[in-house]
Amino acid sequence: MSGFDDSGKTNIPTSLPHYHGHRDRLRARFRDGGGSALADYELLELLLFRSIPRQDTKPLAKLLLDTFGSFGGVIGASETRLRGVPGVGDAVVTDLKLVHVAAQRMIRGEMRGRPVLSSWSTVIDYCRAAMAFEEKEQFRILFLDKKNALIADEVQQVGTVDHTPVYPREIVKRALELSATALILVHNHPSGDPTPSRADIQMTRQIIDVAQPLGIAVHDHIIVGREGHASLKGLQLI
Repeated sequence: MSGFDDSGKTNIPTSLPHYHGHRDRLRARFRDGGGSALADYELLELLLFRSIPRQDTKPLAKLLLDTFGSFGGVIGASETRLRGVPGVGDAVVTDLKLVHVAAQRMIRGEMRGRPVLSSWSTVIDYCRAAMAFEEKEQFRILFLDKKNALIADEVQQVGTVDHTPVYPREIVKRALELSATALILVHNHPSGDPTPSRADIQMTRQIIDVAQPLGIAVHDHIIVGREGHASLKGLQLI
């Protein structure tokens, strides 16, 4: 501790906290080698430096990864679940969710104005980033123009942990409002398993039946979860 001793001489700290040098070394490794030079927990540590400026962040980074299973799981976790982890406060939640939103916008920006069917991996990456770790089912629609470029990306419904109400006529009505000629349907399975249910298949076919006579194509229905994704078209279910 700095201050004065009994002789009136200033006491100068002889050492900094043990994590001080570690932070400098981690930053240097990132500058020199980029993200590939760091393990997931180290990259998370680096993010947490800003949120927690005066504490060793390695234990919290490892705890977050243990709790949510992956770097993506941490970034995509809900605020409620993040706050349930000891050591996570407002600053950590805000910074992690900021990274999550930035990742979504970056991928969505890559899709906008381009034929999405020619960059299918980007579509999958975006859907997983946006929805794979949500705790409630969401039904999302990508509205496309006649060149299959993205017009709009909208969450139509939010449901419970295992069900989302979907209204085919409302979906088609919105497509007509946007002058969309094609749709990609997307929803998530909070259970983690993206395997389509019978209800998923039936609902998709109902939307196709309403959209097709109006000249609106349904290119696919993608289901995302923590364990991957499933394409109803790829599975030859539509």
